[in-house]
Amino acid sequence: MRNIILSTLSGLLLAVSWPTYGFPLFLFFGFIPLLFAEYTIRYNKYGKMQVFGLAFLTFIIWNLITTWWIYNSTPFGMWFAEIVNSLVMTLVFLIYHIIAKKTTFIISSIFLICFWMSFEYLHLQWQFSWPWLNLGNGFANFTSWIQWYEYTGTFGGTLWIWIVNISIFKSVLLFKEHKDKTILYRSAIRNGLLISIPIIISFIILKTYKKNGKDIEVVILQPNINPYTEKYNTTDKHIGTLLDSLTKTAITADTQFIIAPETVFADTNRLPYFSSSIARKTALKILNQYPNANFLSGISLIDVFEDPNKIKKQTNTYKEGIYYDDYNSAFFVRPDGTDELYHKSKLVVGVENFPYQNILKPILGDAMIDLGGTVAKKTTQEDREVFLSKDSIGVGTLICYESVYGEFATGYIRNGANFLAIITNDAWWGNTQGHRQHLYYAKLRAIETRRSIARSANTGISAIIDQTGNIISSLGYEKRGTIIGKLKINDKITFYAKAGNYLARIAVFISIVIFLVSITRRKGKI
Repeated sequence: MRNIILSTLSGLLLAVSWPTYGFPLFLFFGFIPLLFAEYTIRYNKYGKMQVFGLAFLTFIIWNLITTWWIYNSTPFGMWFAEIVNSLVMTLVFLIYHIIAKKTTFIISSIFLICFWMSFEYLHLQWQFSWPWLNLGNGFANFTSWIQWYEYTGTFGGTLWIWIVNISIFKSVLLFKEHKDKTILYRSAIRNGLLISIPIIISFIILKTYKKNGKDIEVVILQPNINPYTEKYNTTDKHIGTLLDSLTKTAITADTQFIIAPETVFADTNRLPYFSSSIARKTALKILNQYPNANFLSGISLIDVFEDPNKIKKQTNTYKEGIYYDDYNSAFFVRPDGTDELYHKSKLVVGVENFPYQNILKPILGDAMIDLGGTVAKKTTQEDREVFLSKDSIGVGTLICYESVYGEFATGYIRNGANFLAIITNDAWWGNTQGHRQHLYYAKLRAIETRRSIARSANTGISAIIDQTGNIISSLGYEKRGTIIGKLKINDKITFYAKAGNYLARIAVFISIVIFLVSITRRKGKI
């Protein structure tokens, strides 16, 4: 019973730490009760199933409290995501338990830190990608603590959290063994410094940071069209009229970018005929009145073909001999009429792609429909397309879920993006923490890249975010309207934008080495 209480406490501590309602200080203590429970089991020589059960209890509590809102989009998908993610976290902790029985405290602790970071790195790469609860995201509501993410990315936050948890855990173990209060005093000082020094460094960076670049004016549109009742029953012609009227309420002669949300043009637009689409005509109509502006928006596109040589990895088969690519795209139109397209590359599991379809489709059939999506896959592109204005200002466009991926966003920076645009539709989850967390994760991208962000949400929270992750202006949930404001463009490249998730790659290497050595050598040899 004691271990169940400890595991429950860990789950609750992690949950109450999470943005946007939580306080991240609890992250530095969140794993300690679970570590005690595992330690007790290990030294009382109980079985692995006890560790598995207790770890799963911790992680399912954390997952359910922080991401229950997926239920509003898809009940089956919510349970699928919560259980699978909790099981993967549990597997990580179980493997740590196995390694800890074979090695010393220090080596097993290093393994736990590195193996957890490896798991988070996997969540950024594989087809079941769900990095929403990567630990470094936990500071998204307290960006004044993590201005050094421009050097480490969110993995710096994960490393910080685990080092403090293990340091405190070790101190309490020593106190229980020796009953010497000076151990607690030294621990309080040491761990207080471990927590406070990175925060102090962050405050210094924030205080001395000079926002780079010149100001540009942007107009952000929030049409607030309900995706369940309106969006796919509304014509592109009606959308074009609405966006035109919204633009006119705010635009000035100095506006350089007009930004509309993800798939706001949702009619079945054929890719080869995009040049004659209502979406492009709407952009040209607006730009004819405001020749200093550029128009950026989301659109759904489809390309139907018969040529088998055009088949891509994510091409769908309509029927024998007829294929189609389904795109969630962004389009960019300049005042001279030239245009470009970018196709979303990071897809929502189940909703926009069927992970490992060749393996799972025979087993699950069309179960992915119950995840809130379809059995059709979205087609992606490899490179990070940067749209250049007539004044050579580069904007990197992150479509919805892509804004959760730090290293992914740096690709736009290396390709010349001077600021980032996020176009999204967050109404699927209702008025819950889901759309708020999604907004706050965008603040992390601003710090990592030192790029201002213009965020256009159909039904969510649109915002302008500065280079330090501060929200300058916003338009709330379920509100139709516009934001007009200035943001700074920047051409300097941060260390993180150059190096990417280097901490995670180092962690993967270390965890593999420790794992291989520990399973091939007896305890006491390390």
